[in-house]
Amino acid sequence: SKAKKSIQELAEKLLDVYAKRELAKGIAFAPDTAEQVEFEDSFPYVETEDQENAISVIKKAMEKPTPMDMLLCGDVGFGKTEVAMRAVFKCVMSGYQAMVLCPTTVLSEQHYKNFKFRMDSFGVNIAVLNRFTKASERTKILHQLESGELDVVIGTHSVLNKKIKCRRLGLLVVDEEQRFGVKHKEKLKENFIGVDMLTLSATPIPRTLALMVYGDLDISVLDELPPGRQKIDTFAVTSAYHQRVWEFIRRQVAEGRQAYMI
Repeated sequence: SKAKKSIQELAEKLLDVYAKRELAKGIAFAPDTAEQVEFEDSFPYVETEDQENAISVIKKAMEKPTPMDMLLCGDVGFGKTEVAMRAVFKCVMSGYQAMVLCPTTVLSEQHYKNFKFRMDSFGVNIAVLNRFTKASERTKILHQLESGELDVVIGTHSVLNKKIKCRRLGLLVVDEEQRFGVKHKEKLKENFIGVDMLTLSATPIPRTLALMVYGDLDISVLDELPPGRQKIDTFAVTSAYHQRVWEFIRRQVAEGRQAYMI
């Protein structure tokens, strides 16, 4: 009885949030600038056809005056981060702020370094918010977000704090959406009704896929491996495989690579 009541309440709330987003006036981001072209040309690799298609679809959605709700689906190493980076850059070049939400501290630090490396020369002001951020630095970041001095904030659940207020938030990127709860994600949509949302995932949860099937969520798929990348193979490791696994690890180490065992 409690579960039924809870489901009913959540369903009603979700319906209300999606209805508000459908009626809300979004941000029509400006067409690509010369800086955007220069930024994209600085990418040191060759884009896959899937990446180019995804970038084109996302840009078109961002330029429309209705709030974007896009799922970018692709396996690890297929180039989701680069696509998201170009969307963030487009947002900043249009005079708005962007927020990138990550499930772990390690990933937030990794994104922060990558974004800084690519965007520093274009004068984009980026900060990271996670458990390693000192209290004094956190206060400074919150002030810069509210005043509009900060262009991009990358962080973990810290960015869900009610104290965070952005002057002109235009884009919210949620990386590895399957690691966040339904309430977390819908709270974000509720708090940022007119803001464009880009969700990244290699393994979207069934509810996200259902939203896509019902037409409440747009989707773009990366199904093509970038040149030089190898496909990830997954198989069950039984006792018969142990010797084979160790031989594989020794071979990798002998060739100068590293192995990571969980």
